[in-house]
Amino acid sequence: MADVVDAATRSRMMSGIRGKNTKPELTIRKALHARGFRYRIHCKDLPGNPDLCLPKYRAVIFVHGCFWHGHDCHLFKWPKTRPEFWKQKIERNQAVDAAARAQLLAEGWRVMQIWECSMKGRQAAEVDEVVSRVHLWLKSGDPEANVTLKAGAEC
Repeated sequence: MADVVDAATRSRMMSGIRGKNTKPELTIRKALHARGFRYRIHCKDLPGNPDLCLPKYRAVIFVHGCFWHGHDCHLFKWPKTRPEFWKQKIERNQAVDAAARAQLLAEGWRVMQIWECSMKGRQAAEVDEVVSRVHLWLKSGDPEANVTLKAGAEC
């Protein structure tokens, strides 16, 4: 199926998408702050520049968009136009994510990934439920507890 907008409009739309301060990230930040958690954002001194860094808990949180990080869920569809470009770009994002996660774990950080689909779409949990899981994870302090939150489940 052809794109529903012309190339110039699509280019303008895609260039308007930013990697920081996304709606899911702002939602998590606001909810955690309301529960009394204090954090640093976009920590440039850590591998992968985590979206949230909670040094007190030795924990970092990444809030990933399902499209940009190639999550296997109902929100991700491979683009029909320029498939080679998008395959290369998304696979590179996944490789960078895996390397950053491995390095953080090696340095003793606990890592959580929250996928966009956990808060958006047909299988989404309530934001309060997602934040409750994050809260419990942070308070557990278990150095082996590194989790991923995605639509419908925790794995």
